[in-house]
Amino acid sequence: MNILITGAGKGLGLSTVSEALKGGHHVIAGVRSLKQENEQLQAMRQEYPGQLEIIQLDVAEESDIIQGRDAIEQQFGTVDVLINNAGILVGRDKKLEELDMAEVEQSMMTNLYGPMKMVKHFLPLLRRSAKPCIINISSEAGCFTGAYGGDYPYALSKSALTFFSAQLRKELTPQGFAVYNVHPGWIRTPMGGEQAPGDPKNTALGLINLAERRVVPEQESWMITYKGEPMPY
Repeated sequence: MNILITGAGKGLGLSTVSEALKGGHHVIAGVRSLKQENEQLQAMRQEYPGQLEIIQLDVAEESDIIQGRDAIEQQFGTVDVLINNAGILVGRDKKLEELDMAEVEQSMMTNLYGPMKMVKHFLPLLRRSAKPCIINISSEAGCFTGAYGGDYPYALSKSALTFFSAQLRKELTPQGFAVYNVHPGWIRTPMGGEQAPGDPKNTALGLINLAERRVVPEQESWMITYKGEPMPY
């Protein structure tokens, strides 16, 4: 399969690239800037010759997305799986009265509008796949049951992403799409921190199992774990 992953330069995105390559898939790794070293991705490209493409794909910039789509369409013609992984966590530990609304807008731009723009522009390529799949990486921080009165920019953007995922599922499932809104767990990444108990490799493997349809969750679940288990929303 052709698997497109955003935010692929580090954390969960990087681990998902690794697991997808191990599974024999062709991976398109979207990174915010090609000017960065991306040493681990470059090493993977050497280890898996012909399987990995690295493209500039800043999801906050629609021009990047359009250029990326055009390049992928010209080279591959289709995308089988889109994993909207790119995300930011800003404004941590700020009380509501201290909140910088610019950080809220920045969070929405990346965590919500980014996936929306990705689906908007890549949907025609996904429609060419025999088994198209969209996976949005959300968070239990955006669940009503998990509301904790903090991390407002992140939590609100992820809550909106969950609803967007539900809308996509209603529209696209009858057309043969698999659409999943996934809580990745608290994992050891630059965002999750070293104190997190979870291994991103396990989450990444779960995402690939979902993409390959080895695991098929209950379709009406608003949010699932990386194992495909339904979560309360």
